[in-house]
Amino acid sequence: MKAIEKLKVHFTDESLIYPTNPVTVNLIGAGGTGSKMLTALMEMNHSLIELGHAGLLVRLWDDDIITHANEGRQRFAQCEVGLPKAVALINRANRWSGTNWKAEVRKFERDSLGRIQENMQSSIYISCTDNVKSRFEIADILDELKGRRRMYRNSPKYWIDTGNNLNLGQALLATIGDISQPDSEKYETVSHLPYVTQEFEELLRQSEIGEGIPSCSLAEALEKQDLFINSTLAQMGSSLLWNLFRNGLTENRGFFLNLKNFHSQPIKVA
Repeated sequence: MKAIEKLKVHFTDESLIYPTNPVTVNLIGAGGTGSKMLTALMEMNHSLIELGHAGLLVRLWDDDIITHANEGRQRFAQCEVGLPKAVALINRANRWSGTNWKAEVRKFERDSLGRIQENMQSSIYISCTDNVKSRFEIADILDELKGRRRMYRNSPKYWIDTGNNLNLGQALLATIGDISQPDSEKYETVSHLPYVTQEFEELLRQSEIGEGIPSCSLAEALEKQDLFINSTLAQMGSSLLWNLFRNGLTENRGFFLNLKNFHSQPIKVA
């Protein structure tokens, strides 16, 4: 008799489910997707606390300044033009939710001496950057942090990467090292989920050419990224994280999104 194939799932690290302190999150990028992702994290934090969880402690990384081209597609107002994106967003989040989240007006990268700063340590990393180089830099930093990992509350556990073009996007959940999994008779548990830079390295390298040129106006920006691709990606990507907290496991480690034909394809745990 043929054995029944078990569903492959990944169980959330217990330190995220039953924390004694807020779970630390490094949100990297405060543009079209990152600014919307921060709003989703505010909603998630409030909901987790209402459910008896310790909530989230977010640090937002971005060295960019708000321009008129950012109005409309990104979550910025005319009165904020000229301000650092990270500062404007974090101040707004803290006023709204009474949190003490932090802004870093710089890139998430090593310092001039090649060192990793202490505040780059976090349990969860969410990258919403618009270039490939930054993804490989993040992966390099996470690999070093993984090697330093000890049994303390904000040791690195997960990385969610998001990316998009005009109307296509994707999000991918990865583990930073192996996450211990419980014994299960019902499921086949998977302890390791690969980085986006490992699984799609060739595609990322091909897309690296010709990117990173800033837009001078909203009209020009909309030629590169359609109006609602970022917000849709942020909502679906944050739902991926929410499921880790709420359900304690996931059978999906990401998705591909085509907003032009409204099609979404899940990426299963494998």
